[in-house]
Amino acid sequence: MTPPPLNRRSFVVAAAGAAAAAMALNPHTASAIDREGTDKGGDDFADADRGFIAALVPGVVKNAKGDVVWDNDAYAFLKKDAPKTANKSLWRQSQLVSKQGLYKVTDRIYQVRGLDLSNMTIIEGDTGIIVVDPLISAETAAAALKLYRGHRGEKKVTGVIYTHPHVDHFGGCRGVLPAGSEDGVPILAPDGFMEHAVSENVYAGTAMQRRSGYMYGALLAKSPVGQIGCGLGQTVSVGSIGLIPPTKDITETGQVETVDGVRFEFQMTPGTEAPAEMNFVLPELRAVCMAENATHTMHNIITLRGAQVRDARQWARYLDESVVLFGGRVDVAFASHHWPTWGGDTIVELLEQQRDLYAYMHDQTLRMINAGMTGREIAEEIELPPALAGVWANRGYYGSLSHNVKGIYQRYMGWFDGNPAHLWEHPPVEEAKRYVKAMGGRTATVAKAKAFAGSGDLRFAVTLLNHVVFADPGHKAAKSELAKLYTKLGQASENAVWRNFYLVGAQELREGVRDSPTSVTSADMLMALSVDQLIDSVAVRINGPRAWELKLRMDWSLPALGKVWHLTLRNGVLTYRSDAEKNPDAGVTLTMTKPQLLAMLGGKGLGDIEVEGDASLLSDLLGVVDKPDPAFAIVTP
Repeated sequence: MTPPPLNRRSFVVAAAGAAAAAMALNPHTASAIDREGTDKGGDDFADADRGFIAALVPGVVKNAKGDVVWDNDAYAFLKKDAPKTANKSLWRQSQLVSKQGLYKVTDRIYQVRGLDLSNMTIIEGDTGIIVVDPLISAETAAAALKLYRGHRGEKKVTGVIYTHPHVDHFGGCRGVLPAGSEDGVPILAPDGFMEHAVSENVYAGTAMQRRSGYMYGALLAKSPVGQIGCGLGQTVSVGSIGLIPPTKDITETGQVETVDGVRFEFQMTPGTEAPAEMNFVLPELRAVCMAENATHTMHNIITLRGAQVRDARQWARYLDESVVLFGGRVDVAFASHHWPTWGGDTIVELLEQQRDLYAYMHDQTLRMINAGMTGREIAEEIELPPALAGVWANRGYYGSLSHNVKGIYQRYMGWFDGNPAHLWEHPPVEEAKRYVKAMGGRTATVAKAKAFAGSGDLRFAVTLLNHVVFADPGHKAAKSELAKLYTKLGQASENAVWRNFYLVGAQELREGVRDSPTSVTSADMLMALSVDQLIDSVAVRINGPRAWELKLRMDWSLPALGKVWHLTLRNGVLTYRSDAEKNPDAGVTLTMTKPQLLAMLGGKGLGDIEVEGDASLLSDLLGVVDKPDPAFAIVTP
């Protein structure tokens, strides 16, 4: 089933108001989606159901305390037709992604889908099973493994593969390899996996976690008026996160490894969906795993939670390489999200369509940059060719053409668009006060915003209302009206994470900030950090002005690692070097193990750490380290 082409203009209109209003403004697109968007007779629905063996009943996973960490049954409402409070195309995607259970992909390959944001793939070897991408949480991974074993037998885990270093592809490792059971089990991952698996969650981890609450809508009610999915999966589980380090690095395309009698041939794809990522083919089984490089949605070039901009140009080139490497050799392609694709020609078509999608976004953005256009202008002007826009797998359910183009602009040109007026703008609150004053005051600005909303221009209406809220966060009428318009924008959006951002913003305007249940911090994650990364995590939290006059030197000696780290704090900057010798000029030397270092940084004091010199220097250092706020304001000042 092929969807109608959606050009940029129709998407903007469709995202400009409630779904019904969008349809009225753009009848061709709306009526076409209405006809096809909830039609269950298409190939995607057949493919999503193909190989179904059994579902987890009930589709709920709890932790040892009895707390729910995953509830797929909460999405039962998706079995109905799309309501007016949801974009029909996104509703269709969520219907597909919410399918849950154990599926047979092909001989010896199974997937458990719908028990977390990602899929867990199980490959049957000669003596046991190889688990690929064991979800986010130990609890969901254990439930997935139990579901598999209930139908395929009590096979032991004889190998684990991480396709890339995002937490939804390794965090549940302890659910398939509990502590103490990993000895002798090969764990394969792309070169650079450990560095990227932990660094993303350290330097800007607090801010990313906060914005992830918006992106995935974890605190939104699952309902036709609330969270209906994420486009890539339904949501994120909130269980225990682990990290077992790889035992074998995959370093080059063409590398061959045999695990439990199964032959794997790897393709390295760094800089695509993750800084370290890989695909692999199983030649004897005529199957290919595309990791997260080719899924049934436009992916993110820049994620709204925050991340380094991905390389759309390289992404397209690696997909083209995949066509060459795997074309004619496979009968099924499966991935870390969504449902598989069967048939050699159909697989090549999917890879080529996704290749052209990322290449077109990249090349046309660069063309428009060199014509003098800014990122915002390009995002408003660019359209996908009908042959690409008319492919369900290219639709912007997770990434969007709008924010991806801005990400590509950012990668090449940075934050500044070249206009001197934008070189030294006021910060949001001060700018808002001036805009509101220029508009005639708060009441007048709210009235003007309502007029723009009434004429269908919700985009400018929320801009005006946002200025009022930032100028006066206690202005109830502005907050109420802004929340109402955010709700309309969210419920009309085809992009799941845009929907979630708008709806979480509306919720926080009405109810205030609530603590997020998600956290990527765990003992495994902390132990995986190198000492360098731990020091870096302290350095980026130094309160510079408070530390301007503070000067100190200290050594952190970790004999088990055979190194001494020499830390210097001066001019509000914490720097360090490392070698094998202690510094005689250090004001204090702390000799410790890595667990002791983690405990010390976690606020548990010196404990049994060996101290030589002035122990108060540690208090001086930690006294100028800020504690991040995981609930900082976003839609208010």
